[in-house]
Amino acid sequence: MSDSMPRVIMPAEFQGRNTVVLARWLLGKMLVRTNAGERELHLITEVEAYHGEADLACHASKGRTARTEVMYQAGGCWYVYLCYGLHEMLNLVTGPAGHPAAVLIRGLAQVNGPGRLTKRLGIDRRLNGASAVPASGLHLEDHGIKLTRTQLSRGPRIGVDYAGPVWSAKPWRFWVKL
Repeated sequence: MSDSMPRVIMPAEFQGRNTVVLARWLLGKMLVRTNAGERELHLITEVEAYHGEADLACHASKGRTARTEVMYQAGGCWYVYLCYGLHEMLNLVTGPAGHPAAVLIRGLAQVNGPGRLTKRLGIDRRLNGASAVPASGLHLEDHGIKLTRTQLSRGPRIGVDYAGPVWSAKPWRFWVKL
């Protein structure tokens, strides 16, 4: 932990950066959910990076669609979609406008799994396209938590075999060893 004051991470900080680097950087940051005046802080412990149309595991690999349009916005907004008709998935759009990239938030300190995460926090597609700022009810904060290399792991993304052996094997999933 750190003695530094919490800092709201503003949307501009997610623009123009390498999505894979940003995904790893998000570990140890706080996902803050404000709902009906209640504020909950959750430590981000697992993420996956999806980087552009060339990434065959990325939804944008098929180009611009109604579903993926939000991924083409400037980084710093939420991309929330329905998976298998059952689970909402929370992603943070990254990169400059026009470059579709996002980081899937897969786990929090007390919640494992992206579907469980959104259910637990009451996140649904009403947040799709919303800015990651306090006024939206969902934002990120840096509380100065520093993680060491020994606390971090990386490996292939989960559930993307359809992308083929090259893209499904990319070590773009990062997690904190708790």
